[in-house]
Amino acid sequence: MHPLSARDVLNFWERAESQNSVNRALTLLGVACPEMTREEIAELSIGRRNGLLMTLWELTFGPHLHGYGECPECCKRLEFTVNVPDLHSANAVEPSKSELALTAEGFEAQFRLPNSVDLVEVADCNDVDAARSILVRRCVLRTRQGDTEIAAEELAEPVIAELANYILENDPLSEVQLDLHCPECGNCWASFLDIVSFFWAEISAQAKHLLHEIHSLARAYGWREADILAMSARRRQLYLEMVT
Repeated sequence: MHPLSARDVLNFWERAESQNSVNRALTLLGVACPEMTREEIAELSIGRRNGLLMTLWELTFGPHLHGYGECPECCKRLEFTVNVPDLHSANAVEPSKSELALTAEGFEAQFRLPNSVDLVEVADCNDVDAARSILVRRCVLRTRQGDTEIAAEELAEPVIAELANYILENDPLSEVQLDLHCPECGNCWASFLDIVSFFWAEISAQAKHLLHEIHSLARAYGWREADILAMSARRRQLYLEMVT
């Protein structure tokens, strides 16, 4: 993995603008991890994928995520900061097997952790129950009740709930929850961290800023875009200061 260069930022922004969140994650890691194929990245568990994205954030933008939230009680807009290394250390679980097993409510289930291929399958699903049903069918490999083989669709609701909890225990970065507090009214609530959305917001802002820099420097000096992007950010800034 390597940090994103200015050229990487522009190329990713242009390619991913029309993509959904899942494909943006795959495209982004494809840029930063040329040693992996898109198929290999897509088959990573969601937690492993998110862990790589967090590492890429640290390499490119530093250890902190700065975000905003709105208090559901008083609607005050809050700013918060997340320390990315803390997320890694607090959720340091690496799945040791490609298949896991769970016994609950008299059922035995062998399953694998959900990956990006699975999320693509449910990306256009507007019904939560239907999406969950699809994920269960895709990720549950074998199920038994006693000596009887049964279909994944026949799993009882308590078993599915246990399965969801067990998946989160074994792949905790797949769903990172932030505990937020409103200093205005004292309300506390939980919000989920979507690392892909953070990346897209930051890269969109940086790409537009880079285009303005390229435009100004090309207009002033007649330089090519490739030559301008090859400069360090500091050097581009110094030239811009001389232009203005």
